[in-house]
Amino acid sequence: MRGTPQTFQALVVGGGLVGKAAALALTQIGMRVALLAQPAHPLPPGARFDSRVYAFSSSSQTFLERLRVWQAIDASKIGPVYDMRVYGDANAELHFSAFQAAVPQLAWIVESNVVEHALDTALRFQPQLNWLDARAQGLEISDAHATVSLDNGETLTAGLVIGADGAQSWVRAQMGAKVERRDYQQTGVVANFRISRSHGETATQWFTGGEIVAMLPLAGPYASLVWSARTAHAQALLEMSPEALTAALADVVGDRFGTLECVTPAQGFPLALQTVDRLVAPRVALVGDAAHLIHPLAGQGMNLGLRDVASLVDTLGAKETFRDVGDPILLRRYERSRREDIQRMMAATDGLQRLFALPGPIAKGIRNAGLALVGAQPQIKRWLVSHALG
Repeated sequence: MRGTPQTFQALVVGGGLVGKAAALALTQIGMRVALLAQPAHPLPPGARFDSRVYAFSSSSQTFLERLRVWQAIDASKIGPVYDMRVYGDANAELHFSAFQAAVPQLAWIVESNVVEHALDTALRFQPQLNWLDARAQGLEISDAHATVSLDNGETLTAGLVIGADGAQSWVRAQMGAKVERRDYQQTGVVANFRISRSHGETATQWFTGGEIVAMLPLAGPYASLVWSARTAHAQALLEMSPEALTAALADVVGDRFGTLECVTPAQGFPLALQTVDRLVAPRVALVGDAAHLIHPLAGQGMNLGLRDVASLVDTLGAKETFRDVGDPILLRRYERSRREDIQRMMAATDGLQRLFALPGPIAKGIRNAGLALVGAQPQIKRWLVSHALG
């Protein structure tokens, strides 16, 4: 087929959970789709866990269920979250409860690798999908279609190109979107731990010294660490032995989880706030980290990306018969549908990060008083839970 363009209705550039979910969802509404992505990487030999986990909101779980992916995930790998406890840096505490909010659960914690493998399996059964382990290297837009050249010499044409290729998105660069990025000067350090005392299906978060330490409940006697640490401190944590990292964590969490044992190598990823001036261009749309990047303190980045996908797919599925999938009017509908949700989540996560990074006793007193005030207002807590659930 070299030299002969293959034609698709949509071309998804980028794998990961968001890109693969987009490709699967589009095929399930009857579109012929090409996906440029690698299969999920297997765990290293002897490894039992993926260091990186995600907190899936109700909206994300519902969407993956709609794709018939959630049902295929091993139930023993899904950790429900029924409670969340947030501790300030001056003894203030905030408690969220699924029972009090009248919802079945606050979230589910699942390893990234587990969900991505389930998506890979589902994609392999889609006759409308052409999955290529290749990289895009050229994009040309015409009134009729988009043309993408690949590094293997092939050429693809599509009515719509979807950029799901992460924070350093190649697709976004081709469409000329303006990017604003503010580095938090922090790195997210992640690792999983065996615990001797039950986590009680509770997610716990500590704000301490301008950093944020979160322990997320995995299925069974395990918990996942997400430590948003200043860059220099994070580098030190990443260079520690498993025993030293365990001791550093115990200094923060005390004996809440009993005896801790690090069971995965620590990994790190830089933290930043990133916005783009537009989500769409002629025959191009952005989803996931290509469209926005937020602080992980609320665990909402991936959920925001899956809501992008759900909105884009619903918009394309409801299009008028006379419209092409790359119609600018159609794409602007998608962009408008996502604006409020993205801006609200960015403001919330960035505001909290800034608030707890402020030095000095006055700032500490104000933020801890705020936590205590929110904790005493059941209606505010229910509102916060409803927005976190998506």
